[in-house]
Amino acid sequence: MLKKSFQEIYRVLKPNGICIIVYAHKSTAGWETLINSLLDSGLVPTASWPIDTEMKERLNARETASLVSSIYIVCRKIKREETGWFNEVKEEIKKHIFQKLDRLWSEGISGADFFIAGIGSAIEIFGKYEKVMDYEGNIIRADKLLEFVREVVTDYAVRQILHNGIAGELSPLTRFYILFRWAFGEGKVEFDEARKLAQSVGIDLAREWNKGFIKKEKEFIKVLGPQDRNLKELENSTELIDVLHRVLLLWKDGRREEMKKVLQETGFGSNDSFYKVAQAISETLPKDSKEKNFLMVSSQAKKK
Repeated sequence: MLKKSFQEIYRVLKPNGICIIVYAHKSTAGWETLINSLLDSGLVPTASWPIDTEMKERLNARETASLVSSIYIVCRKIKREETGWFNEVKEEIKKHIFQKLDRLWSEGISGADFFIAGIGSAIEIFGKYEKVMDYEGNIIRADKLLEFVREVVTDYAVRQILHNGIAGELSPLTRFYILFRWAFGEGKVEFDEARKLAQSVGIDLAREWNKGFIKKEKEFIKVLGPQDRNLKELENSTELIDVLHRVLLLWKDGRREEMKKVLQETGFGSNDSFYKVAQAISETLPKDSKEKNFLMVSSQAKKK
């Protein structure tokens, strides 16, 4: 039905006519439907911008990872280029998207909205071709495009959050934790969206849930903060996030000597990346966050 709607818009538009599509959906499946329908209609996306349209105070925004922006996609009825080769199109997208992401970042777009804005920017390049193919002759559709865009935006975001420098040193689980907090805050998110975020940093989510900080609740995924975890369960882990949570819980309980011992034994006490990660996570969270209050002591722990 969406494809038919876009095809009808294309039919009634005059040559070089303009239409504006307003779309807001945080699921990748929703975006796959939109992009494929758009590509099949003949409309050519020429620009896209995120615009704040939602109230942050609404009830579901407090409990789940919700968007505050809608994407405005400007499309024209113009002739498309015949064929794009995916390897070349990916480089074209990367060059274009980095310029767009720099601007979006400077304007304060963040979290799930930043990912969605990245998708909108990629459509501007991908959509100008009648078809995009790989060198084996396979036609590339929205699922492959979104997979690539998520990897590009993920890499960009983690480097920005950590102010560059240490991004390459971090384990996949630590990168996932940071990105989840930045993208979804302390809210829960549908499993498939969390899975795709995990996939972009090299994690098989199904192998990790309910083992550590990743909690599966029915069809949702939630990332646990230090206040939600048990000291006993953290004792033997050397994963940075687990050690950070253990240190914070020990500090909270006034067990300073044990905290110092953990930092020394794991080597994180003299590792600057440990404190940079704590600071980066803190910066992604709102002022009333319990986890943010926990993390504020990490800088004190470093001094002690």
